[in-house]
Amino acid sequence: MRVRGRRLPRRIAQLLIGLFLYGVGIAFMVRGEIGAAPWDVLTQGIATHVPLTFGVITILTSVVVLLLWLPLRQRYGIGTLLNALLVGPSADVGLLLIPTGQPLWLRIGFFVIGLVVLAAATGMYIGAHFGPGPRDGLMTGLHKRTGWPIWAVRTGIEVVVVAVGWALGGNVGVGTLAFALLVGPLCQYFLRIFAIRLPADRTSVTA
Repeated sequence: MRVRGRRLPRRIAQLLIGLFLYGVGIAFMVRGEIGAAPWDVLTQGIATHVPLTFGVITILTSVVVLLLWLPLRQRYGIGTLLNALLVGPSADVGLLLIPTGQPLWLRIGFFVIGLVVLAAATGMYIGAHFGPGPRDGLMTGLHKRTGWPIWAVRTGIEVVVVAVGWALGGNVGVGTLAFALLVGPLCQYFLRIFAIRLPADRTSVTA
């Protein structure tokens, strides 16, 4: 317990920094303007029809997704709730600071930076062990309830999200495909770096 307590400040700091950087990563990819990540395509599409900022729509979407957790009997963590509340505002900050309408080479650079930052941020907040994000929990909840493989559940969710977002006016492009192909391996790499080993983890590994 003492070891776990000593790691708590690091875990909290890593969670908060990770969530802030997650929003910044989203902002860089959006400013890349070569195709957004699936859920951001949906947010962009909704933003073309309502007078709300990208970040506010992100928060509202997270709330709706968390409501979908209820029939799946998923358990919320403090990280889950902070993810829903903090990623949107940090994305808005990033969108205010990162210029739009840049040359193609710079926009590609924005997208690459955003993808790497988002993947690193994912490794940070998941590695802090305070609960999954709303969208991750929806994926794992559906996996448990249906028995379908994780990859099939994730692909199904994101295809639906992209289709709805594109129909509403979101930006689908080569960046959307690049995100789908690269985000998994990148997140796995950064999770190895940032995962904080708790006492229970050591016990299970020994067993």
